[in-house]
This record gives sequence, structure tokens and C-alpha cells, in this order.
Amino acid sequence: MRTISQYLEFQEIINQDEIVIVKFFADWCPDCTRMDMWIDPIVDEYNEYTWYKINRDQVPEAATENDVMGIPSILLFKNGEKLAHLHSANAKTPESVKAFLKENIQ
Repeated sequence: MRTISQYLEFQEIINQDEIVIVKFFADWCPDCTRMDMWIDPIVDEYNEYTWYKINRDQVPEAATENDVMGIPSILLFKNGEKLAHLHSANAKTPESVKAFLKENIQ
């Protein structure tokens, strides 16, 4: 999973003409740390897509403009448009993340 550290970089990435997956997180977030323990096999399963992570405290504009209120959140983008948003309350288990991806990427 590649790290996005600047807003301009975020804008360039989400404007690609292929689906990109962006995980919003923060260093202080215990649910984010838990997700890190089980997300790698899902990234491997969906390896035809490029995965990114962005610290919402370092790039708050990206979080604000995409209504990321809770973390971790996973968002799908293509051509600058947000296609889907898995809110933090629903991103607690590998099963919920897999279901979200299956439903929104096919």
C-alpha cells in the first residue's frame, strides 16, 4: 500500500482512469492499527487495483472534501469521482471490507 502525503498527490491519484482504493487512517487510531493486522491478504486478493493510504491528520483537505468523519475508512475513486465509501463503523472486520469491495468493484 503506497502512502499519499500531500493533497496535490492525492488529487493526481484519484483522477486516474482506473479504480484506486484509498484507506484513510491516523497514527493514534486503535481501529486503524487493528485493520493493519488483517488487511494485507485483502490487498493481495485485490492486487489488480492500486491501494493507497493517507493519514487524515496530515492531509485534512482530502478527508474533509470526501466526508471522512471516522477512521479507518476505505474509499474507491475513478476519474476524480468517489465511487464508494466504507465508513469506519462498517470497516471493523476483514469480512466487511471484502463484502464492500465485492459489491463495489466488479
